[in-house]
Amino acid sequence: MPRVIGQIDEKKSEAILDAAMALFAEKGGAASMEQIARRAGVSKQTLYNRYASKVEIGRAMAERRSDAITAPLRTGGEPVEVLTALARAMLDKLCSAEGRSAMRGVALISPQAPDLAQAVYHAGPGESLRRLSTWLAEQDARGFMRVPDPTAAAEMFTGMTMGHGYLRGILGVDEPDIDQSRRARETAERFIRAFAP
Repeated sequence: MPRVIGQIDEKKSEAILDAAMALFAEKGGAASMEQIARRAGVSKQTLYNRYASKVEIGRAMAERRSDAITAPLRTGGEPVEVLTALARAMLDKLCSAEGRSAMRGVALISPQAPDLAQAVYHAGPGESLRRLSTWLAEQDARGFMRVPDPTAAAEMFTGMTMGHGYLRGILGVDEPDIDQSRRARETAERFIRAFAP
């Protein structure tokens, strides 16, 4: 069945983002648009129709990850349940083999392509922090929590959840055997107690 003019084949877009993630992890900023197209199994024209540059690809990759990680913030429910789900999503997405590889890729890219690294940060981790900060401000306004500085609290929650996970991921150091469900729950409970009304 032919596509409607202007319709985008999402499978090709996903293949491009997956290929770019793998190549950025392998080659850093030296990964070329041609290599990305080849790895994704699409033509260069298809690639450029969707993403005009590596910066746009990086931004789209980061947006996809941020949307997945912050999905619990859009579900409603008790704050401890939402924060537990958020912490678990962070641990699942960022401490997995794929997440660790993506972190190394961004670290490799940073010196060679600072504009790409900034786009990835602002669309990914930076956007996730903004969403959590907004959610915390809403909890404060409802009286469920007392959060005078939601931005600082969002950073604290992220740090409590990840611990040294980011650093181990970037350095390729083996992750200790952590019960991620238990860690996510404990982090959420301690955070809620710290910001209890």
